[in-house]
Amino acid sequence: MTRPTQIRLAQRPVGSADADTWTTTHDAGRDPEEGEIRLNVTHISLDPAMRGWINAGRSYVPPVGIGEVMRAIGVGEVTATASDRFQVGEIVMGLTGVQTDATVVAKDFNKIEPSLAPASTFLGGLGMPGMTAYFGLLDIGKPEAGQTVVVSAAAGAVGAVVGQIAKIKGCRVVGLAGGPEKCRYVVEELGFDACIDYRSGSLHEQLKAACPDRIDIYFDNVGGEILDVCLGLLAQKARVVICGAISQYNATEGMTGPANYMSLLVNRARMEGFVVFDYQKQFLSAIMEMAGWMMSGQIKFREHVVEGIESFPVAFDMLFAGTNFGKLVIRV
Repeated sequence: MTRPTQIRLAQRPVGSADADTWTTTHDAGRDPEEGEIRLNVTHISLDPAMRGWINAGRSYVPPVGIGEVMRAIGVGEVTATASDRFQVGEIVMGLTGVQTDATVVAKDFNKIEPSLAPASTFLGGLGMPGMTAYFGLLDIGKPEAGQTVVVSAAAGAVGAVVGQIAKIKGCRVVGLAGGPEKCRYVVEELGFDACIDYRSGSLHEQLKAACPDRIDIYFDNVGGEILDVCLGLLAQKARVVICGAISQYNATEGMTGPANYMSLLVNRARMEGFVVFDYQKQFLSAIMEMAGWMMSGQIKFREHVVEGIESFPVAFDMLFAGTNFGKLVIRV
């Protein structure tokens, strides 16, 4: 019988995580107590937010403790239950952690329907990235037909969905991505109106040419210089949605803030951050609408699947090197 495996936080990284950040254990696990279920974890999501979870500073959730199983959202099959919420054999999603076997509180998990989509899709387009795109754009960005939406990390798990929803809402959508292959994918497969390779040429000049009427909504996944450039091209009453700042997460000397923030005043614009978990009670209705768009072909999802839990340290680094193409998932 294969022993359960856990990836634990060994030490807090300064800058990028490395092999010393993690340790692997093989604890036997335990049977569920009242209100708990035990899972065979089949898929684990890798998300940029995980970098913030291993910092010691204050955030929207407590940091992962040294020696604790790394926090992660996962999908698993119920193998034992002490709760009337789930039955053995059902497939559920929630915070499983980076481990092959998890005993968890049943009320913190949701049942998923594999007949609707593959299990891994509930970690991407129908999971946290999809929900992040859905609520960030619709609730905070408030797109209107004919407006110009700019999305950074447009080929990523969140950005790709943001742009496609914006197209459904009748907007003109410009993506920002790294490299010609990702830019081609964003335009030719996802249907964006344009995509700019931020690694090539002047981002300001390219973005200015692509947005002659300026930017009505900027959905920011990267922060740093790209945020600054977009702030300088805002239209009046623009909305800037702060989802993440992946370009800054491994900074060792503090994050670089926007220098062009006065554009918010001049253009009577608004910049607002959000955390997707605040919308948890609305997830089911959003998933149903997203699934409808998926089945009609209006939204496409792309996954980058890595095999085996032992590949977690390398896969984690891929998030920040930009070498994954689509939603990054470990198939356990």
